[in-house]
Amino acid sequence: MAGGDTSGMGGRSAEWLVKSRWADRLGGMPMEPPLPLPFVPAPAPEELAGEPFVLASPDGRFIAGPNSRWEELKTLWFIFFDFFRALRTFHFVGPCVTVFGSARLKEGTPWYDKTRQVAGEISQLGFTVMTGGGPGIMEAANRGAREAGGRSVGINIILPFEQQVNPYLDASVDMRYFFTRKTLLIKYSYAFVVMPGGLGTMDELFEALTLIQTGKLHLFPVILFGVEYWTPMMRALWRMRDEGLIKPADLDLVTLTDSIAEAMAVLKEKSIRKFNLRKVSLPKSLPLLGEHKL
Repeated sequence: MAGGDTSGMGGRSAEWLVKSRWADRLGGMPMEPPLPLPFVPAPAPEELAGEPFVLASPDGRFIAGPNSRWEELKTLWFIFFDFFRALRTFHFVGPCVTVFGSARLKEGTPWYDKTRQVAGEISQLGFTVMTGGGPGIMEAANRGAREAGGRSVGINIILPFEQQVNPYLDASVDMRYFFTRKTLLIKYSYAFVVMPGGLGTMDELFEALTLIQTGKLHLFPVILFGVEYWTPMMRALWRMRDEGLIKPADLDLVTLTDSIAEAMAVLKEKSIRKFNLRKVSLPKSLPLLGEHKL
């Protein structure tokens, strides 16, 4: 049928005829064929050059399905190189607290100022403050850590919009892939502080919660700053708990607060004391391996 003459079908294709017969078999009337999609010509190279974003990102190519053997081999190399550079850069980073939050909450907003204060207090406890290295809440956290005399590091993602490295970093690396970046933001941290944010922040938050729930990660505390902001999401989690979809213990390490003092008490009890964190002498760095002390 697919290769036969369709002139007697009133312009309808054999494929449409088959679909119509299925509609009859299911007791429904065959519908008119759908209108064709409008033709959209491919953009000219000069038009692409002026676009604010590029669709063929490393992440996009990686998850778009099988590629050539050579492309897959290059992808593996770039993934390895993402991890290798970060492991060398942060070898002496020490225990971290990772701060998540929106890149769009700029200086002058209440949450930017609050994050600076929170990060300063975290630094006073002896932690290195780690962020995604970009603007907004990430910048505020790195800035607060530096202003308090603490260590400030970032793991930046190479994006065509929003994301530029902020100027308050003692060390940073640029990642080609989101999943390598998320893994490294979790690897060095003994706690996660989550400020208001959007989809990216939610992704990072639930990545950490899932790793803790499944036992892939130690029982590190997760602190949500912003009672009013996060309560709607917490209601969904409480419903999951009440309906038996998650265990009550899965939420034991989540602290919802507006209080900096309460958050610092959680870090002292559930990170420093629980994991017996203390200052130790670090081995000598080897610049030949890309290592450096902060």
